[in-house]
Amino acid sequence: MAAEIQKDMNQKMEKTIRVLKDELHSIRAGRANPVLLDQITVEYYGSSTPLKQLAAISVPEPRLLQIQPYDTTVLSDIEKAINMSDLGLNPQNDGKVIRLSIPMLTEERRKELTKAVKKTGEDAKVALRNERREANEKFKKMNKAKEITDDDLKAYEDDVQKATDKFVKMVDELVAQKEAEVMEV
Repeated sequence: MAAEIQKDMNQKMEKTIRVLKDELHSIRAGRANPVLLDQITVEYYGSSTPLKQLAAISVPEPRLLQIQPYDTTVLSDIEKAINMSDLGLNPQNDGKVIRLSIPMLTEERRKELTKAVKKTGEDAKVALRNERREANEKFKKMNKAKEITDDDLKAYEDDVQKATDKFVKMVDELVAQKEAEVMEV
């Protein structure tokens, strides 16, 4: 039972880290990254299709994304979808590929993005602390029901804290990496 609680907590904490990574990837750092286009869907033969299923997306230069559709008839639809998105990028269509030039970030915008990165990291830490609290409560219930001894309870709480510390450290590292990426000129 105790092993299940720890396993469940670890899985939830790992999921929190995966969600954090996804959220950090979606924050634009002034550098071209195909992940920027993950949220874009294109109307293709009557259904909403993710852009990455319709085209090859490459990064030929640090500030340039190139979108090469597998079917060139969908070029104008891709261009329309990018214009309608909240990315604020202007697609350039040459009839074969679409190029997206990623503008330099201003110092003010970099600071705003850094705050957003810190907030995202703090939200992840709150989620981790909630998982810790939940696991500790389960162990305390087991102790009250005399399923585990007081010494076992203390040992389990120590294990839970060690796991929480490990995941919080991962969050701090991911946030620091993203902040450095955002502030890089």
